[in-house]
Formats: sequence, structure tokens, C-alpha cells
Amino acid sequence: MAYVYVKNKEDALDVVQEVAYQSFKQIHTLQKPEYVKTWLMRIAINCAINTHNKNKKVVPLKDRQEDLLVSEEKDITLSISLQHMMNVLQDEEKSIVVLRFYESYTFKEIADLLNIPLGTAKSILYRALAKLRNELKEDKRYEI
Repeated sequence: MAYVYVKNKEDALDVVQEVAYQSFKQIHTLQKPEYVKTWLMRIAINCAINTHNKNKKVVPLKDRQEDLLVSEEKDITLSISLQHMMNVLQDEEKSIVVLRFYESYTFKEIADLLNIPLGTAKSILYRALAKLRNELKEDKRYEI
């Protein structure tokens, strides 16, 4: 989840560390222990967004493409395409797409986690999927 926002391994690990710290520090605010996963996910989203916003002001010294070329992933083209496509989405749209398709949350769980109405969660997901479809259609490398 953190990697989707911050877009590099080191910052994602920093986010995970911050989530552990914040959750330990704020454990007394957890009202229902059965919702600990949702509570941690909310902290993770907030920390990732904060880190992403802070990093917008930083100019990287090393070209990001070098990191991708050295990567050991088997299908680098797919990885680059997915990352590019996720960059089209707004933060809230990214969160919902990741929670729905990568974390397998239900719409109800997503709505509760993000403190939004169920219908809003669905409409944001469908809007995000429409953006992704349009982006895919505009990319001439893919035939739909």
C-alpha cells in the first residue's frame, strides 16, 4: 500500500516504520480491537500520503529509470505500465483501487476504512477504473 503512494522501496519502508511507531504510540485510541487491521491501514494511508506530499518538494539526484532497469522483476514492462497508470489516479482513487484489488477488501470495508459512504466508495472506484481504461486506450502500445 505504501509503495503505491511513495513510489520507491526506501520511502515505503520508512512509511512502514512510521506506521509501527504511530500505532504503538496511539494504541490507546483503538476502541475496538477487532478493527485493528482497519485502524492500521488508515494510519498507513495517512503516513504514505504525508510522506508523498513531503517528497514532492525533493528533487531526486539519480534517474528513476536506473532503479527500474536494475530491478529483478520478471516483467518489468508490466511493472512500469502499472506504475504509470496508477500515477493518473488521485490519492483517494489509488487507495480504493489498491484496497479493492490488491488487498481484497469489500466495498463496505473500504467505506468504513476511509470514512466515506458506501455509494461514494463505489463511484470513486468506477471513476478510477474509467480513468485507467481511458489511459490504456490512449497508450498506443496496447490494443483494446
